[in-house]
Order: sequence, then structure tokens, then C-alpha cells
Amino acid sequence: MATRWGICSAGKISHDFTVALKTLPTEDHQIVAVAARKLEDAQEFAKKHSISRAYGGYEELARDPDIDVVYIGVIHPYHLKTCLLFTNAKKNVLCEKPLAMNSREVREILVSAKNNNVFLMEAVWTRFFPASVETRRLLAQGELGEVKMVRSEFGVPLLNVPRATQKELGGGALLDIGIYCLQYILMVYNGEKPESIQAVGYCLDTGVDDTVVVTMKFSNNRMAVFTSSIGMQLPNDAIIVGTKGTIQVPDHMWCPTSLKVNGKETQYPVPEPYLPLNFLNSTGMRYEAEEVRQCLLKGLKESAVMSHADSLLLAEVEDEIRRQVGVVYPQDSQ
Repeated sequence: MATRWGICSAGKISHDFTVALKTLPTEDHQIVAVAARKLEDAQEFAKKHSISRAYGGYEELARDPDIDVVYIGVIHPYHLKTCLLFTNAKKNVLCEKPLAMNSREVREILVSAKNNNVFLMEAVWTRFFPASVETRRLLAQGELGEVKMVRSEFGVPLLNVPRATQKELGGGALLDIGIYCLQYILMVYNGEKPESIQAVGYCLDTGVDDTVVVTMKFSNNRMAVFTSSIGMQLPNDAIIVGTKGTIQVPDHMWCPTSLKVNGKETQYPVPEPYLPLNFLNSTGMRYEAEEVRQCLLKGLKESAVMSHADSLLLAEVEDEIRRQVGVVYPQDSQ
């Protein structure tokens, strides 16, 4: 039986997620409904994607009995409220990253998911790309020997995008794009908490981080460094250095379609979209959607690849980086 999806928000990322879902077999994944704050937006989205139900409010979607799982594509300052709406309605949830604005909010969401006995996953899509699956396989098999260093960077000029620069919209480099570099490092080091974190950066007049550079030390003198910026274009690559070799993501490390292992490159192309996309390689969101389906079929409440502990660690490290750089959101004082 198909996993029946509800789409929460009719924005750009929800469009891309819907296009990605439709690259999967219809007998496995079906989109039942879409909800937006304005009914006309939901109706327009539904028409574009051939979805039978459109709701002018998220509460209606939460009450729909024919939904197995809800994809939440609202901007992150609204993740807490929206996640709680659906978990309290006993709906399974796939929520866009970052799961929330800080670790306190993440804990609240995780507690609600547990209390309501529903599946919840933060949509860190990068972890489910075939290139990332292969990276974990190589690491698990000890192909690189002992990992000594992980370096990652993600920088794109976004200063003209209000969502990226305004504090009330959850702007800033770290939570928007730096999270990809950080999750990559934590994935390589198997969800281990860093022993030390040193962050330097500078903020825009709006109070959000333009650029951050973070150095972390893990047990056994293993190191990691990442740079994220919404003010400049960076090479956007990643590299893992071990005692026996290296794994490199040559470009767009957040949605990788190629991998260089000890200099030998392998391609992992994503499917072609049936409609134009807003973001690079968005059909790659199909992999996280399929992970959700597999977890639901097994009766799991979280994914081992992006677990609740992973989401909490990610948020805790982000909190510490923001503390050092001086980024404070309204949600931090509540």
C-alpha cells in the first residue's frame, strides 16, 4: 500500500519535494493533500501537481484521516509550532532542516513525537543520497583507516534573499546552509559530540551571521573544520582524510552526485524532474522520502541514519557556535 503524504506549505521547497516524490513509484508514494496559509495558494499548488485536496490552513491537514505522514516545508521559525500541531494530531512527520531554532525547541518536538508515538525525522536530505550511503559504507569498512580530519564548506551569495538575512525569518549562514557542513562532520564521526568547538565569524547589521568558520576537536585528536557563508561563493566541497586514503565530494556537498575515493571519481546522478526546480538536484529528496516509507513499514519512530539523537546534537552544536559568534534569535530568550 502506498505511503500517503500531506504537504504542509506551498512554497518553493514543497514544490521541489513534490516533484521529487513523483520520481518514485505511485504504488509506493501518493500525495493526498496540500495545505497553505491561504486557500488560493494551496489550490494553485494542487492544480500544478495534480493533488486532489487543497486546504487553506494547516489544522485541516492535521485532521485529514487519509494522511500517513506530513512533509513540513514552512520556514524554520515556524517549525516548532507546526511540528507540534501534527505530532499532537498523531501524524508522522518529516520536517525540513533545521528541525527548530535551538536545542530547547528540538527537545520539545522530540518529546511530543515520543508522547504521541509517531515517527519524526529532520529532513537532512544529504544523508540519503547514494553518494552519502557509499561514504558511510566505506567508512564502516575501514577503507580510509582511521579518519583524522574532515573539512567542509558551503558558501553562496544570499544577501539579497530576505529569508537568509532577516532574524525574524531565521536568517543566517549557520542554520540555513552551514548545517549541511556540520551534519556531514557529525555523520563521519558517527554522532560523536565534539570535545571542543571554536567558532569565529561576523554578523550582518540584522544580527545574523554572514560567515562562520568553525574548528572542532573530537576524541583521539581527530579534527574537523567548516566554513559557511551567505556573503560569498565558496567551492562547496568536502573531504575526509584518513590514515589510508581520502574521500572527496568535489562540489555541491549538500546534494552530492559524485564521489572521489582516493582520486577515482564515481557519478551518482539524480532523476530528471518533470517540472522546473527551485533548487539544485532537488529530485534527490526522493531518497529521504523513501527512507521515511521504509521506517513506517517497519513500525519505527525514527531513522537510524538521521536519528533523534542526531538532530539534538546538531542543534546543541549550533547553539554553541551561535553563542560564540553572537547570534541570538527571539526564540532563545523564551
